[in-house]
Amino acid sequence: MTTPFHYEPGAAQGPVPPPECPAHGLGVGPGGLRRLYGPEAERDPHGLYDKLRAEHGSVAPVLLHGDVPVWLVLGHSENLHMTRTPSQFSRDSRRWRALQDGTVAPDHPLAPIFTWQPVCVFADGATHERQRGAVTDSMGRIDTRGVRRHVNRYSNRLVNDFCQEGRVDLVSQFAERLPMMVMCAILGMPEEYNDRMVQAARDMTRGTATAVASNAYVLEALTRLVQRRRREPADDFATWLVDHPAGMNDQEVSEHLRLILIASYEATANLIANVLRMVLTDPRFRARLSGGHMTVPEAVEQTLWDEPPFTAVFGRWAVGDTELGGKQIKAGDALIVGIAPANTDPLVRPDLNADMEGNRAHLAFSGGPHECPGQDIGRAIADVGVDAVLMRLPDLELAVEESELRWIGNIMGRHLVELPADFAAREPQDDKEPPSMGRPNLPRQDREAQATGRHTAPTPGRTPGAAPAPASMGAHGAHGAHGAPGVTSTATVSHESGGTSAGRSAAGRIPQQRSEAAPARLWRTVSRWWRGH
Repeated sequence: MTTPFHYEPGAAQGPVPPPECPAHGLGVGPGGLRRLYGPEAERDPHGLYDKLRAEHGSVAPVLLHGDVPVWLVLGHSENLHMTRTPSQFSRDSRRWRALQDGTVAPDHPLAPIFTWQPVCVFADGATHERQRGAVTDSMGRIDTRGVRRHVNRYSNRLVNDFCQEGRVDLVSQFAERLPMMVMCAILGMPEEYNDRMVQAARDMTRGTATAVASNAYVLEALTRLVQRRRREPADDFATWLVDHPAGMNDQEVSEHLRLILIASYEATANLIANVLRMVLTDPRFRARLSGGHMTVPEAVEQTLWDEPPFTAVFGRWAVGDTELGGKQIKAGDALIVGIAPANTDPLVRPDLNADMEGNRAHLAFSGGPHECPGQDIGRAIADVGVDAVLMRLPDLELAVEESELRWIGNIMGRHLVELPADFAAREPQDDKEPPSMGRPNLPRQDREAQATGRHTAPTPGRTPGAAPAPASMGAHGAHGAHGAPGVTSTATVSHESGGTSAGRSAAGRIPQQRSEAAPARLWRTVSRWWRGH
């Protein structure tokens, strides 16, 4: 079969570098193709993207682990076209020619990422709509306001663990722990949160020798959860998927829970670490944030442009012979969504130092029908988590030289190994249990009416406008579990992918609520203006 990867049998291309050639140590493989793994790719992925763009343009041939050839899509418009055209570029990895001819073995280090599973990210058409609908509907039942309270509570619990020490590694002691704590609670498995789960979640996406075993550990825990929820339903995400009219079987539910847990964990852990790194290393960034010229959600959005939590997503597979970015793509070829290079495409971002406030055209959450459905939850965790740390420890300072910070990377992303910081030691704060994170189980049309402000015919058996306030609208009011004013700065941020702003949806759920007195309204307006909202 004709192939665009020239070092394969029967193809004509330049010679392979000899063993003594320095190119062997610089990430160059057979046929002169650059490796998307190894020391060079991990040390300086952005430099690698620049080289590939200069050599090949917007679509470049590269090598995965084991020198397996794939295409890396670098251009912003080319990535959008690929993700929005499933008829040409499928998510079904069984189309991969390298799998069909045995070039890629089942125990390949990236097997947990590309092995086909009965989940929506590997499906197209009607199957994707059914499975994705179940995930989206269940996401819609998550009370964003309740999630933010959980995030605030867990953030303060984590800060309490180290606040008396005067020094912290913000990666291992905060950024890597907070998302797993929150996601385990959302899914309905808080008892499964431990160091092993955190380590397994990080390990399984890195192409390591233990990635397959880590994947099995996570899946076993989720399988136990699904079996338990079949017997004992609860107000959590696992139960909502089990009970959804889509009728997913146990394997489908377990695999979707694994997908949601790992994707949201990895992305959010990296995002939190990256935002905190920007705060500690960029004086202008910190000054704008602390001075009220930038809100925490705006800081998060800028970071999604500059240092997205996933640098790439593997993959798409060509349905037939086609063309993309001037390259001839053959049926069965594998392609990678280049998130980080797309965000720095000179055609859409000629000045990389320009502020991107208010611009959500980045591809940090991919695009098209497979765009991340949980991006609003990730934003909420990052917004409130970063805000909570900076509220508790406003004197945080980087404890090492910026040049000493180290990264670990793979084809999907890179993350800080450590982010050590110093601060003045202080006493822990009280920690209180917040209310539930689930919204009332309303029919979909009622949830849509709440989200848009449009009213539909009343649901039979229910008085119009008299829906009971959910437990998450408890005594803490508009503040977090500790009454911290910093949490309100993120509680009214609107979301893009089907989500609603917490403030707007909350207002639609509270009947006959008395309005604030004029002095209280005035003080809140002044406070919000002072904080940059």
